[in-house]
Amino acid sequence: MRLHDLSPAMGSNTSRMRKGRGVGSGNGKTAGRGSKGQNSRSGGGVRPGYEGGQMPLHRRLPKRGFTNIFKKQISIVNIGDLSRFESGSIVDPATLIRSGLIKGQCDGIKLLAKGDIERPLTIRLDLASKKAREKIIAAGGCIEPEILGKE
Repeated sequence: MRLHDLSPAMGSNTSRMRKGRGVGSGNGKTAGRGSKGQNSRSGGGVRPGYEGGQMPLHRRLPKRGFTNIFKKQISIVNIGDLSRFESGSIVDPATLIRSGLIKGQCDGIKLLAKGDIERPLTIRLDLASKKAREKIIAAGGCIEPEILGKE
């Protein structure tokens, strides 16, 4: 078998149906739309979700909950994740994004105390838990400017 011997499978290639091209075409006159009614007209048809006047499903189902449009999206970083940084380095949002610890947009970054740290680091983040601050200072690092966190 050679490349020029290949051909499509039987029935896989069919020419498109040319509608409304005379009665002899088999798809003339009403062009497969039936006769009369909303769907036979140009621009006819109903919007998505319309149920012929019956109360639509999206209105029959109960509405629950509340979405706060002012919610802040806070990304979380654990102290154990900071072990990838060298001793004495500065940890700020740009550094965390470069290292792949933070992905996408967020309104703030909070440091939590999960894990351990042995190296002194300089932390410049928006929020930190009390335990995380204690662990950073115990390892010889510093937090600047002084950041506050909700425990």
